[in-house]
Amino acid sequence: MMRIKSILVSQPAPSESSPYLDIAKKEKIKIDFRPFIHVEGVDNKELRTQKIDLTQYTGIIFTSKNAIDHYFRLAEELRFSVPDTMRYICQSEAIANYLQKHIVYRKRKISFGEKNFSDLAPLFKKFPTEKYLLPSSDVLSPDIVKTLDAANIDWTRAIMYRTVCSDLTDINIKDYEMLIFFSPQGIKSLQQNFPDFKQDETKIGVFGNTTLAAAEEAGLRVDLMAPTKETPSMTMALEKYIKTLHK
Repeated sequence: MMRIKSILVSQPAPSESSPYLDIAKKEKIKIDFRPFIHVEGVDNKELRTQKIDLTQYTGIIFTSKNAIDHYFRLAEELRFSVPDTMRYICQSEAIANYLQKHIVYRKRKISFGEKNFSDLAPLFKKFPTEKYLLPSSDVLSPDIVKTLDAANIDWTRAIMYRTVCSDLTDINIKDYEMLIFFSPQGIKSLQQNFPDFKQDETKIGVFGNTTLAAAEEAGLRVDLMAPTKETPSMTMALEKYIKTLHK
């Protein structure tokens, strides 16, 4: 079996302590980090072409911190002062807490779900009369649309930011025996930046079913998959995989 000496993780470098750094030390491997994708906000002209008028909505549905940042950025650019009466429905408590970066949290109408978007269904039942705006990226999960349509509420999607491929042309991709991906867009970025990439002996790890599907569609052989019952995180899966390889 071939030994793995260097791994490229397609994410920003973690802070001081990270399971990746423990693996690197324990297994004597070089692990580099590099985001393959980044988020770019749309400008207010583009928002207008979507026929979105921020003054028309009484409720906002937030699925991510990115959505919050870009909504308030565009509101400021359009000189729209978000009213105190606005109702906020957030996918999770962490996302709801993030609102404090932009608004005074107390005395505001803020509700949040457990974790998955479908957990918000009871909240839409509770507040069915608001006119909801869903700030989103250019990629939207079909589960979100399904839940909102089933809730029978008045909702409009506004694309406020996009996920785009980063420029990676300074990397020699063949320096790595293993590449790790977390999204279909990451796979797309690999293809865009390295159109002549041949996998050969390079191992590929993916997180999530949509990433797995994108990798297979791109003709890549997937050697490591997470999450699984035994290894719910990518780092757990990676550690187990490397231990087996290096036996």
